[in-house]
Amino acid sequence: MTTHWTLLDYGEVISLPQQAGDIAAMAALAGQDDETFRDRYWRHRLPYDRGQADHLYWGEVLGRALAPDDPLVGELVTADVASWSRIDPAALRTIEEHVARGDRLALLSNAPEPLAAAVDRASWAAAFSHRFYSCRLSLTKPDPAIYETVLRLLQAEPANVVFHDDRAENVEAARALGINAVLHRAR
Repeated sequence: MTTHWTLLDYGEVISLPQQAGDIAAMAALAGQDDETFRDRYWRHRLPYDRGQADHLYWGEVLGRALAPDDPLVGELVTADVASWSRIDPAALRTIEEHVARGDRLALLSNAPEPLAAAVDRASWAAAFSHRFYSCRLSLTKPDPAIYETVLRLLQAEPANVVFHDDRAENVEAARALGINAVLHRAR
């Protein structure tokens, strides 16, 4: 029997985009204007998504060394997780429809450990028999190795996986391996 999987990204597929107020709040914590903060937040994000320690990532964003137990690190982590924790109601309905049909669901997200842990605790996450996070695989999308790892762990052929992601480069990398990848557009 052939196993088919629906593989979903988390950020801006299941979750809503970060709101401007969330960015402003984190920028204020960082002592930066919104534009500088946003630039540094994304410029240094991939190592964090691959498992870099919280204090090292936030130190890069702030441009100064931070100790692991610095209270500012905890405040920034909490604000960051909260900024990604608004779930799209349409995505929840789609997940419920998949569950009602008996579809096999898996999640693949570029996410640091604090966000991965928060997603794992969410009630809706139980619908996903597998949840793969870049921080736990030490790989990030669009690296082909992350898709190959997920396919191996799902024991699935690329043609038997439908992958939804909001970033074109991630979709293209998945398609290059034969995965049925769909570019997710916000509703």
